[in-house]
Amino acid sequence: MRENALALLKEGTVIPAIPLALDANRQFDEKRQRALVRYYLDAGAGGVAVAVHTTQFEIRLPEFNMFELVTRVTAEEIDRYEAASGRVVIKVGGVCGPAAQACAEAAYLKSIGFDAVLLSPGGLADLSEDDMIARTKAVAAIMPVVGFYLQPAVGGRLFSVEYWKRLSDIENVVAIKAAPFNRYRTGELVHGVCMSARRDEIALYTGNDDNIVMDLLTEFAYEVNGVVHKKRFVGGLLGHWSVWTHAVVRLFEEIKAVRSGASVSAEMLTLAAQVTDSNAVLFDAVNGFAGCIPGVHEVLRRQGLFEGTWCLNPKEVLSPGQAAELDRVYAAYPSLTDDAFVKENLVKWLAD
Repeated sequence: MRENALALLKEGTVIPAIPLALDANRQFDEKRQRALVRYYLDAGAGGVAVAVHTTQFEIRLPEFNMFELVTRVTAEEIDRYEAASGRVVIKVGGVCGPAAQACAEAAYLKSIGFDAVLLSPGGLADLSEDDMIARTKAVAAIMPVVGFYLQPAVGGRLFSVEYWKRLSDIENVVAIKAAPFNRYRTGELVHGVCMSARRDEIALYTGNDDNIVMDLLTEFAYEVNGVVHKKRFVGGLLGHWSVWTHAVVRLFEEIKAVRSGASVSAEMLTLAAQVTDSNAVLFDAVNGFAGCIPGVHEVLRRQGLFEGTWCLNPKEVLSPGQAAELDRVYAAYPSLTDDAFVKENLVKWLAD
């Protein structure tokens, strides 16, 4: 991993999980995919994650065959931005499937200059924790790994405290994304990391879109062999952050200021609840996350970054009432949105 990218990862930053731009025929819309990357970079994101859940795992299916195309386009835009701005941007690529598939995907991402891989545990319920650790070691031998606690509602599974300790022990595991959407499981993950001798080498990133602000404000403390070890979530790698990203970066800076010594105000706690409320609508929590990806697409459509909400799976659509709920969120929390920023720059992002 590039040294400056690793330093930024450990410091903590905003990493949106990028959606997939499609046209009305459900074909890849390269122009709008590039515009989306440009949006995140101009908004101030410190990294971009692609080929992850928000990008749609179906990009790997033979009938679509988009994995290499989408990751390459993303890498090209980031490289172009870095060359022009001099600012480092962390390139994270999702890898999934059995060890052979995950290793092949990691090798490709390494070949096009990615910094780290987010290793998904999805769809591997038949594997033991020992098997999952062996898989992680195999991928980590190729590229730096961001471990991943994925919520069961979207294909994840539960892991023990000891699993997270063992995962943290693996050389070249550089970070872990916690997204179980469960406070108990999140605590267990942090506890497991604290049990590892590599605890200080692991950057924790929240993926708990239902509890973003509180994760970032909380200092966890666990006693291990008579010594209390403290860990924080230094940043976020989030599907929620793939929209309203300019406002997200501003909020993240406010949170960092609070963590540096200011007390947590009642207003900040209220804001935390407002972010969770907006995420519940965006991700369609009331319907078991059925409209999660279309919800993200709908915000991008309203802003003009996407032309529609199309997904590779035609059955993935907005749930009944989800659009009206988005109207409510827009009206209730205008400070969480960034439509004016997008409007100001959209023509530029869509150029070329």
